[in-house]
Amino acid sequence: MVRTLGIWLTIMVAAAAAGRCGEPEPALDPDRAAAERGRHALLIQGFLKPDWTESAYRAVGSQWPTPAPDPERDQARYAERFRERYGLHPAPFPNDGLPMGLRRGRNPDGGKSGLQIDCLVCHGGSIGGKSYVGLGNTQLDLRALLYDLTRADGRRLPLSTFVLNTSRGTNNAGQIAAFLISLRNPDLSIRRFPLPLGADLPECDTPAWWHLKRKRTMYYDGRTDARSVRTNMQFLLGEKTLEELKSLEPTFRDVRAFILSLEPPRYPFAVNAETSARGKEVFAANCARCHGTYGPGGRYPSKIIPIDVVGTDRARLLGLSDRLVAHFNSTWFAEPLPVQTERTGYQAPPLDGLWATAPYLHNGSVPTLHALLDSKTRPARFTRPRSTGFEHYDTHHVGWKYTEIGSEELARPRSAFEAGFYFDSSRRGLGNQGHTFGDHLTEAERMDLIEYLKTL
Repeated sequence: MVRTLGIWLTIMVAAAAAGRCGEPEPALDPDRAAAERGRHALLIQGFLKPDWTESAYRAVGSQWPTPAPDPERDQARYAERFRERYGLHPAPFPNDGLPMGLRRGRNPDGGKSGLQIDCLVCHGGSIGGKSYVGLGNTQLDLRALLYDLTRADGRRLPLSTFVLNTSRGTNNAGQIAAFLISLRNPDLSIRRFPLPLGADLPECDTPAWWHLKRKRTMYYDGRTDARSVRTNMQFLLGEKTLEELKSLEPTFRDVRAFILSLEPPRYPFAVNAETSARGKEVFAANCARCHGTYGPGGRYPSKIIPIDVVGTDRARLLGLSDRLVAHFNSTWFAEPLPVQTERTGYQAPPLDGLWATAPYLHNGSVPTLHALLDSKTRPARFTRPRSTGFEHYDTHHVGWKYTEIGSEELARPRSAFEAGFYFDSSRRGLGNQGHTFGDHLTEAERMDLIEYLKTL
């Protein structure tokens, strides 16, 4: 049973190596050496058992409504169509022609090779035609990817007890982790039936990895110490024993060092210096106390904002049950750094690379910075872009161009593929309310602020 679940539930693995990658170059200092080992572990070496046969990749195109290019004679075009279909991006590192998030792997016993997903399926994104490790994937249709590959492998779909995603770009990594830990006892031995932990987490947006270096706590609710290595290993519970997890901890420590080395892409378009300078003053007066300061000497306060103050959708906060936290804290994962038991609100995130991380809020419910800063303009239902190309990017309001749609339009019959490009904020956990801190600004102040935010 656990292996079957592993097909679906090893999504957010934060490393991809069976062990150390050899001695670092002598010129590297310890932090850089660890980051280089972590980079190699994450991007090059796989250690999970394959989830699908390699033939599934070639066969999955037969499920698409329009004829797929021949995967043997036209490999490049087939790979492009595959990426478009499931919202994946070209790998900016050697990956056998596969997109970020999908890799070839071999069974540890030397058996047949196959395909597996890794953490870059969610944490590998692109913008303006360029791929970035650590940028959240706003195009991903995780459910379609998992379902279609499993069908293409000639296997039945496992029973799903929770929502993976209802639109492109969101995913339910939190509930995946909760389900995995429910299948283990406090000593991490495997259970026949899951513990009733009461967790009910919703789909969320994927945050940028480069924010971690500034944080004291992580995850949207800020209840986990940002120094934790083991918490990122919980997604291996579909496959690994406690002893195997312990042996992998040094590798995950190196992967964390690599994540801490990541930097955001710079805004690629012109910025009005005079407008930005005015916006910096607006930011200092209205935003810095929660989101920090930037540039030389910049500081980030790692504030958890009470839910009644920030007012954003509560489902993510309330979905992490007390029973789940208590069970997690009773295991090896939490021995050095337990999850805090107090439920407060959401962490005000760092804003480095903000321009590249639309849509906004923890659930991706606001398509542009302008709508974030003027809550009355937020669309209740809107279209997602068909790609992350700059032809879909709004340089004026900063974020993704969209079309607002009505409930009647949303209800019209359409294929599952087409439905993924529609976002509905009335769905559970996807509310676009709250964070009304920009509503009092004048339109001129708001646009000045947006111009400054482009520079972070």
